[in-house]
Order: sequence, then structure tokens, then C-alpha cells
Amino acid sequence: MRSKTFICMTLLVVFSFIISEPALAHSGGGYGGGFISGFVHPILGWDHVAAMVAVGLWGAFLGAPSIWVLPVVFPIVMAFGAILGILGVPVPAVETGIALSAVVLGLMIAFAVKAPIWMSAVLVGLFAIFHGYAHGTELPASANIFAYAVGFVIATGMLHMIGIAFGLLVKWPAGRVAVRSAGGAISLAGVAFLVGAV
Repeated sequence: MRSKTFICMTLLVVFSFIISEPALAHSGGGYGGGFISGFVHPILGWDHVAAMVAVGLWGAFLGAPSIWVLPVVFPIVMAFGAILGILGVPVPAVETGIALSAVVLGLMIAFAVKAPIWMSAVLVGLFAIFHGYAHGTELPASANIFAYAVGFVIATGMLHMIGIAFGLLVKWPAGRVAVRSAGGAISLAGVAFLVGAV
């Protein structure tokens, strides 16, 4: 099962590189259009990185099925938010929502909040709209939209996986402390994003 998933992901990445190649000839936000531009957008934004790693961390902290549900809900809803951004549908306080996502998700981890699966999914999905909207509004004018979307979804999945990998340390007492501390650090970073300190 894992090998099939790995093969599918590999094929998806290769396919994305192929279809994004023409868009690379265009300029877009300094990174060119298409897959690369979408891929680097979440990675180069510390506010995105903090929240997306937090999703994986919290999922791992909550255990099954949250460990898989939350990292699936976030990209799906994020893609919806990106569509809103591309279409220019007004969404208020996007940057505030992104900063709050790091604050709130970090606190959930730091205080070891065991929310019901539906509640954690709704919370993660709500914040995903802001992240997706930011991706959508910053789509380079000449970029291939599909390749761009594939890029930021894969990058987001990678950040979730980093969070999950670290979050699995909760199996051990020292690891539990480390994960909760990481949640606290993410929350503090979110406060810094919120007040514009970084």
C-alpha cells in the first residue's frame, strides 16, 4: 500500500514537472509560472510553514484517524480557498487569519487539546481557506493554474508530513514534551506574525 502511494506521488510529481515546463518560460512573482512557483509559495512563507507543520503535529498528537484526516482536509479546503482568491471573491482579514492559524493550532498542541475529530477538522479547514486564498491571489498572471495548484498542494503535504514525523515523538514522555514545546513555539511565532514583528 505504501509502495503504491509512493509510486503515485512520484508519478504526480513527474507529471507536474512536465506540464509546468512551458510556464517556466514566463515570469511570475520572480519564480516563474506553474509548478515551481506554486511549490515554493508555502515553503517561502514562514506563516504558512508554521501553520502547515502544526496541522501535522496536531494530527499526530491526536492520533488516528486525525493523523490522516487533518492533513487531507487542509489541502482540499485550501484548494477551495485558492479558487476564491483566483476568482477575486472577497475574503476579509486573510493575513490575520493566517497568523491566527499558527497561534491557535500551536496552542492546541501546547495545551494538548484533544478535540473531537469533527471539531479539529472544521478548525483546520477554516484556517485552510485563508492560506489557500493567499495562494490564489498571488498566482502569477502567466502561470499554469493547475501546475501552480499541484505545486502548493504537494508542498503543503510535505510540510504536514514533517509535522507528523516530529509529532510521532509523542509516544515517549520526552517526545511529548518536545512536541508540546514545538506547539508553543509555533503559537509564539503566530503572535509575531500577528503583530507584524516578523
